[in-house]
This record gives sequence, structure tokens and C-alpha cells, in this order.
Amino acid sequence: MEIYNQQIMKKLIFIFVLMCMFSCGDYIDKPKNLIPKDQMAEILADLSINDQATFMYPNSNLEAGTRYVLKTHNVKSNDFVESFKYYTIKDKMKGIAEDAQKILVEKDPKADKYIKDKKSKTIIPQNIPALSR
Repeated sequence: MEIYNQQIMKKLIFIFVLMCMFSCGDYIDKPKNLIPKDQMAEILADLSINDQATFMYPNSNLEAGTRYVLKTHNVKSNDFVESFKYYTIKDKMKGIAEDAQKILVEKDPKADKYIKDKKSKTIIPQNIPALSR
């Protein structure tokens, strides 16, 4: 009898795992006010310019600049956050960020050198030796 119960339990666990795998295919709903990808790239480009301005002028207000950028694009902060989460979870943010970099280079060609310098300084270690040998 115990073997029979174990077999039933294994089958139930297997069915439960399958149900979880197929039900989790789309684990975030599309926001009702989803910002289009091209507009999202423009907003990200403007936000990075705003961020750089606050770095160069320490007395400036980052939050006020962020609100200004969103207002110029007619976007509510909640819609931006929800769209950002959606694109991140859907693995589309990398393409949007690359588009934002292109917009930055169009607005300021000197930004291209800065971006290339940053990318060349970002080193990803290939072979990290084990800590406990």
C-alpha cells in the first residue's frame, strides 16, 4: 500500500510541476498604458542626459529633472515604472537601451567616445579561480 501511495504522490508532483511550467509562460500582464519602445528609448536617453547634468552640477535636483523629462514626454511616472518592469521581464530592455544609446550619439557625437570607453573598461572575468581550494 505504501508503494502505491508513493507512486500516486510522484504522479501528482509530476502533474503539478507540468502545470506550473505551462501556466508561467506569461507571468506579467501587459500594462494598459504601455509606453512604446521607441518612446521608451527617447525617455531613457533624456534621463541619462539629466543624470549627467546632476553629476556635473551637484546642486541640481535629480528628482525634479526626472519629473521634467517624463512631463515633456507626456508620461506618468507610474506608467514609466510599469513599462520599464514589463520590458525588463520580457527581456526587451537591452534593445531599448541600445536604441537610447543611438539617440544619445545623435544628440551629442562626443557621447560615442564616452560609451566606447565605458564598454572597454567593463571587463567581465572569464575564469574566476575557486575560492576554496
